[in-house]
Amino acid sequence: MIAKIRFVVLIFFPSLLQGQSASTLMGARAAGMGYASAGLTDEWAYFNNIGGIGKQKVASGSFAYEIKPALTGANRMAASFLAPIKWGVAGVGVFRFGDEVYNEHLFSVGFGNTIGHTSLGFKTNYIQYRAEGFGQHSAISFDLGGITQLTKQFSIGAYITNLTQSKLNSVNAEPLPTKLVAGFSFRPSDQILLATELEKDLLYRATWRSGIEYALYKKIFFRTGFNLNPNAAFFGLGVLKKNMKIDYVIRFNQLTGTVHQASAVYQVPIKPAP
Repeated sequence: MIAKIRFVVLIFFPSLLQGQSASTLMGARAAGMGYASAGLTDEWAYFNNIGGIGKQKVASGSFAYEIKPALTGANRMAASFLAPIKWGVAGVGVFRFGDEVYNEHLFSVGFGNTIGHTSLGFKTNYIQYRAEGFGQHSAISFDLGGITQLTKQFSIGAYITNLTQSKLNSVNAEPLPTKLVAGFSFRPSDQILLATELEKDLLYRATWRSGIEYALYKKIFFRTGFNLNPNAAFFGLGVLKKNMKIDYVIRFNQLTGTVHQASAVYQVPIKPAP
């Protein structure tokens, strides 16, 4: 069984041989929109465009889990906590991909702040990965992002992962992926949100992601999106109830089959001043 998993990784996922190879984009809301999240300022901006966390007004805890039934050992999970402080918004997060044969872990701390119409964020990551028979290696990387609200309806966002092009502390000093992402979000009405973005890994072709969110009574959300290179389709559903946000998404891809992700966000209620 282990040999089969290695064969799949080597043949179909050669990028997994690089550090922090698994995508750290998380959150079923963003996933429901095809991960077109460069212009989104929700809690999951911590794992997507770190620049978006500067818009958060209350403390929150988030958790997400993704399952790939057709590919054993390729599940992902993430959790974060955000808290407004005197000078902005601080956050901590953890991410895991894989199983005992191959796994990746990411531990991070981030900070964001809003200046005028622009929200900026910065994140430091400690990345650790382990492959059976190859030992354990690690690296430290830095992410930078920002989102500017040009009008009430239109926002643009951009971010870069692995800003310093860090490398693993291995014999070959393999570089971590460096990605540049830019996109925008457009809200033509209170019920509809459109988003699109382009991602360029320095070593691979560009990926195009787009999605749409439709709000029903501001409590129930329907989402769909798509990706090109690799091609994938997404369909999601979200529910907002008091201080809880619960979201689910299913992704369809010819190579990996269906992928399921569920996420939840709890916003800490603000106590009224005495």
